[in-house]
Amino acid sequence: MFSVGDKVLYPMHGAGIIEAIEEKEILGAKKRYYVMKLPVGGMKVMIPLDSITQVGLREVVHEDVLQQVYDVLHDHQSEVSANWNRRYRDHMEKIKTGSIFEVAGVVRNLTMRDRIKGLSTGERKMLECARQILISELILVLDTSHEEISSELEHIFSRYAN
Repeated sequence: MFSVGDKVLYPMHGAGIIEAIEEKEILGAKKRYYVMKLPVGGMKVMIPLDSITQVGLREVVHEDVLQQVYDVLHDHQSEVSANWNRRYRDHMEKIKTGSIFEVAGVVRNLTMRDRIKGLSTGERKMLECARQILISELILVLDTSHEEISSELEHIFSRYAN
């Protein structure tokens, strides 16, 4: 269980802070929900307490693992399928895991591909989604701004052709 004030990551949505635990009645059934506010965009998300395991809700990573995240971002592109459908499916599965390392790998792979060959519309949307998930978690772990993290990512990826 999480408490109000905890920093958590909700896969496919990003990291946020639990602002409240509320009980709501929906279709005649009462359930308790975490109310989570995302730092990127300020959106609020309600997550049923009885489904946190299924959705993969977890604490944000600790600062001591961030070097490993940066290593993933600096590393060369992993083996990626040339087939668009397979590549898209593989990247989506990685994002759905909620692992910061998998999401960082997707951001790295798609950013490199974008800078070298360009991306399809679907992959561009996926890159933006993965970037926002990664940035939201880094904002909470490092207690910094969206601009600071975006600038840092730009610096990391500046070595690739535009």
